[in-house]
Amino acid sequence: MIEAKRLFDVPHHQMKTYPNENMFVTKTNGKWIGVSTKEFLDEAMAISRGLIAMGVKAGDMIGLVSGTRYEWNVMDIAIQQVGAIVVPFYPNISENDYTYIFNDAGIKLCVVADQELHEKITRIRPSISTLEHIFTMEDDVPGGIHWSEIKKDSESIPVSDVQARMDAVKYEELATIIYTSGTTGNPKGVMLSHKNILSNVEACIDPIPADQHSKVLSFLPVCHIYERMLHYLYMYIGCSIHFAESLDTIGDNIREVNPDVFTAVPRLIEKVFDKIMAKGDELTGIKRKLFFWAVDLAEDYDVVGRSFMYNIKLKIARKLIFSKWQEALGGNVRAIASGSAALQPRLARIFLAADIPILEGYGLTETSPVCSVNSFDKGIRIGSVGALIDNVEVKIAEDGEILVKGPNVMMGYYNLPEKTAEVIKDGWFHTGDIGEFQEGKFLKITDRKKEIFKTSGGKYIVPQAMENKFKESRFIEQIIVIGEGEKFPSALIVPNYEFVAEWAKRKSVDLGDGSHASMIANDQVKERVNKEVEFFNKGFGNWEKLKCVELLPEEMSIEGGELTPTLKLKRKKIMEIHAATVAKIYPKK
Repeated sequence: MIEAKRLFDVPHHQMKTYPNENMFVTKTNGKWIGVSTKEFLDEAMAISRGLIAMGVKAGDMIGLVSGTRYEWNVMDIAIQQVGAIVVPFYPNISENDYTYIFNDAGIKLCVVADQELHEKITRIRPSISTLEHIFTMEDDVPGGIHWSEIKKDSESIPVSDVQARMDAVKYEELATIIYTSGTTGNPKGVMLSHKNILSNVEACIDPIPADQHSKVLSFLPVCHIYERMLHYLYMYIGCSIHFAESLDTIGDNIREVNPDVFTAVPRLIEKVFDKIMAKGDELTGIKRKLFFWAVDLAEDYDVVGRSFMYNIKLKIARKLIFSKWQEALGGNVRAIASGSAALQPRLARIFLAADIPILEGYGLTETSPVCSVNSFDKGIRIGSVGALIDNVEVKIAEDGEILVKGPNVMMGYYNLPEKTAEVIKDGWFHTGDIGEFQEGKFLKITDRKKEIFKTSGGKYIVPQAMENKFKESRFIEQIIVIGEGEKFPSALIVPNYEFVAEWAKRKSVDLGDGSHASMIANDQVKERVNKEVEFFNKGFGNWEKLKCVELLPEEMSIEGGELTPTLKLKRKKIMEIHAATVAKIYPKK
């Protein structure tokens, strides 16, 4: 059993057990600057005292609107220490969603990261009756009040007042409300208790290969429960948490920090792999042959059942080729923890072969979040999301739906008792995901229950599994399989434009002005993408084969409304946005 009984106990446990001079490390003016456990706790206490001085009461809702950064963690602990409730926001959601969540939760005070977010919240402020204060994490925001001002009257509140608030908070009580991004309708507020999240921290300590000597790199949004739970875990075991500057600098930051562990979503791993393959394409002669020999070998990798001869070849490939991949990721990576969406099994094979283990797991915001994970202690199976973590039960319903029970299952949806009753029945949370067990132990996700669709011929199509297979093509950056209620399935495809340009150069294909529009208008490009589709179609039944594809000129994005903040496809929204393109495939009669 872990000692922490409330989330704010976690950094205090670090102070007692593994005091760290570099608890959090941020790159400032080109240098990595660390903050110690003591400095962190002192700042959190000062903010807590300031919040009480401002009149913040236990149970008040406080919003954090920011990307992943040191100030977020300070505010998180400080808010909890006074018994208030943390309501985190993704920094890239719409103003309509901000307005809905602020009003639904009744946010009293919020801290935003920068000028852009300050302007956004200020614009909607007149429509939020409960909002009394807005603070900014960055200096010099026009019209903004810096977050340090929260501490202005902190000296007037004795530390004993904060301690009394902390003592009053119970293990089973609400700690945070996390609004799910939602692919349809308004966001739902997931209520998670200290118990929910700490039970997950405890169960994930063994699967994560890190300790008090480890450096971890953080760049996924900490407002997402996956990265946030891991922050508590890292704090509890004494790791040094380094904040990446941005997704654009992630490669440089990895090489500078040399992390032991970092977390990723499949979309990021796909981009890392594309860059590695692009480097391989630049090679010539024997080096190029060796590179692609190693990749081909890795595609046949499995955790179990490898022959003696295969292992000899793998040893050579790791020494000559894959050691360079490891160097590109800092040279120390023990594991990449992958979650949020399904990882292509092919990528899992290749990275495991390269001795860069990707530990794919499964969970939802409603399960705090982890239910299962591939790990060194319970085993790894490619194509699965691993064995169940301790204290979590899973059963498969008659229709294949995954049902979860355990201390990690949410308290319910805020203000939505009917919605809560729809998903929690007899203590079992209904995930909406379809799955099965392999070898009686390893959970495999086959699709989202809501995403499986039927063609007009009554045949079921499982889009996510198909999409992951087609994305193995280097010509395909993104794909969405469509065709619900139609005679046949088809797809909208975003080509990998960088690779298409390189291929065109090699093949002397004239791409006109080189714009995306001219690329997808080019008959040779269309023919080449269709050739890829035909190749991957061979792995599917006749009713599943894609009969028609249309190419999109721009990548689907969060900003464009096509992806959730965790990079999942918003299927309904994509169909609306690209209705004209869909109509080319399925003309309205």
